[in-house]
Amino acid sequence: MKSKDYLNKMNLSNFLATLLKKMPSSPIYLKKNADRRLRAGHLWIYSNEVDAHKSPLTSFEAGQEVTIVSQHGQPLGIGYVNPHSLICTRILSRDPQVSLNTSLLEQRLSVALSLRARLFDKPFYRLVFGESDLLPGLVVDRFDDILVVQLTTAGMERVRSEILTALETVLQPRAIVLRNDSSIRVLEGLDNYIEVARGKLPSEVFVEENGMRSYVPILEGQKTGWFYDHRVNRRHLLTYVKQQRVLDVFSYTGAWGIQAAVAGAKAVWCVDSSAKALEYVNHNAILNGVSDRVQTLQGDTFEVLKTLRGEGHQFDVIVLDPPAFIKRKKDQAAGEEAYRRLNQLALQLLSQEGILVSASCSLHLSADSLREFLGAASRQVDRQLQILEQGHQGPDHPIHPMIPETNYLKAFFCRVL
Repeated sequence: MKSKDYLNKMNLSNFLATLLKKMPSSPIYLKKNADRRLRAGHLWIYSNEVDAHKSPLTSFEAGQEVTIVSQHGQPLGIGYVNPHSLICTRILSRDPQVSLNTSLLEQRLSVALSLRARLFDKPFYRLVFGESDLLPGLVVDRFDDILVVQLTTAGMERVRSEILTALETVLQPRAIVLRNDSSIRVLEGLDNYIEVARGKLPSEVFVEENGMRSYVPILEGQKTGWFYDHRVNRRHLLTYVKQQRVLDVFSYTGAWGIQAAVAGAKAVWCVDSSAKALEYVNHNAILNGVSDRVQTLQGDTFEVLKTLRGEGHQFDVIVLDPPAFIKRKKDQAAGEEAYRRLNQLALQLLSQEGILVSASCSLHLSADSLREFLGAASRQVDRQLQILEQGHQGPDHPIHPMIPETNYLKAFFCRVL
């Protein structure tokens, strides 16, 4: 029996060695037991999980395609590596025979498109959401025949040309814009840039959402120019706003506020620190025929809210959709205090039985923590709070069950007594 076991092991070893020779990319070896998360479904490998003796990270180029191999020599899939990043390898496929090429990209894009075509009757959505669509490091937002692309990793930057070709094959867009100006690229050792990579960008780009049409600042706006992740939450808002006074805080271009006005709000005030963003609010109000019910306030949000309270203003509905106050772990304490202060100020501006929509896109703030902040803020101002609905990111931002980082957006719809 022992001799048979030995022969079986030798045959398996020889088979794995032969298989590795046929792999299309260089192997990267994992330490003992470092494959457990991968076998459970995760798609990331951290630098401290790599066997640096068998495969020194310094031997790889940023973005290079690799075959992930267990300590025992078993190929686990293919991915791409960045030796300078904490997340040093991102898995693309469990099949070690495939490669990140135009064919694979077209197949993944087609699968992503089939979901969005099933969900939405018009071509306005996030087409690709990174790991959740098995395309780590790639984000694509669609505005009809205009695509806005973010390449956030060295691996995706390396196949930039193939991505553009695959997008043209699958969607035949009029233009493709690269918005490669995110902070994540800096961590990947990449330069930031914005450019029209294919086609010709029209002078104006629009989005249609929940009965509203809006200008999208593709080249000069935040991220891709629009935040599709709150689409469903904004739709839910519309049931609360008819004949109400609405305050849209951190309004950006007015997605929440303009939709509220279109849905019948009596008056909408949009607050933002950016004069350029508020110009878009005014343009969008005119575009949707509600300019007589929309006004803007520019300034530091916290100071504006204090001023409104001092002047005795009250609102029936307040929307808080701030930027991520907690971008990194070191921001935790200051960020949490900002969420507390913001919600307390808003509660002091709400009329009797008013509605507060409080949201957070901070990955490092849990929904439980935001709910606790709301409860603490309501006690601080001696008001009772009822949570009516809990909102999440829309289905064009699917959540990967093994990657909690893909589940980042939370919102609470509250009634305040």
